[in-house]
Amino acid sequence: MFEKLKKTFSKFVESVVSVVKEEKLDERDAEKLLSDLYFDLVDSDVAVDVADAVVEELKKRLVGIKVPRFGDREAAVKKAVYEALLNVLGDVPDVDFYKEAREMLEKTRPFVVMFLGPNGYGKTTTLAKLAFHLQEMGFRVVAAAADTFRAGAREQLEEHGRRVGFRVVGGAYGSDPAAVAYDAIQHAKSRGYHFVLIDTAGRMHTDTNLMDELRKIQRVAEPHRSIFVFDAQLGNEALEIAKYYSKYVNIDGMIATKVDAYPKGGSILTFIYVLKRPVYFLGVGQTYRDLVKFSKAEYISQLLALT
Repeated sequence: MFEKLKKTFSKFVESVVSVVKEEKLDERDAEKLLSDLYFDLVDSDVAVDVADAVVEELKKRLVGIKVPRFGDREAAVKKAVYEALLNVLGDVPDVDFYKEAREMLEKTRPFVVMFLGPNGYGKTTTLAKLAFHLQEMGFRVVAAAADTFRAGAREQLEEHGRRVGFRVVGGAYGSDPAAVAYDAIQHAKSRGYHFVLIDTAGRMHTDTNLMDELRKIQRVAEPHRSIFVFDAQLGNEALEIAKYYSKYVNIDGMIATKVDAYPKGGSILTFIYVLKRPVYFLGVGQTYRDLVKFSKAEYISQLLALT
């Protein structure tokens, strides 16, 4: 994963190490190296604003940086890059979804999660993966088939339900999706389920009827978390869609899908920086187990090949 972005930072670190003179990096050398890094970042799906922020932060930390003449110069430079990237994302803390859900379940039940995002991003599959992990932890899960627009949407969710073992509450095609979500929550309350996971429609994001529909579901279901699911491979295109969604509905956090087939790696950095929302999980494969918790420190360590 993230091979291109890893190579970008590896090349940058090697370049800095090779030009450091007299135990520190001067401003002229730093400007040239950071200019090269900027273009490599943009080529790796890092948005222009984010690349600017990364370069500016690195400039503050690297100009005049002291590195040991005979020690591990690479480690000293990597440490500066690690701290710079962590600082760029400093406004958005990591969130442990499972921990937050457990704390909420001590006060109320069910914990309601609404999934948002266009068709084809892996929204329904991601819902099923989360249901799988929650059930592995001993929780009981019911899903709401609130995409009453797309033919086959309910059957797709029901097939996941059969494979994973969670119940699906649905309605007729064309029926009110907010009513489906409400029915699923009432069903969960009456039968003691821990989680309600709401699948929603994802037709063209510019469809104002869809946005009105999603707003109504949020108003009726009052989800504890609304998660935008994005296809990491689509980079800035997915970012623009997420920004459009955020004008109409609340987004608490995100899940990046298809990360295992995404060599560039920059869209995750971009989404966190621009949307100021945490990434809860990464989808890293085809099986239900392939949903892993995300942490900024681990992500950056991976980019810099730190162990």
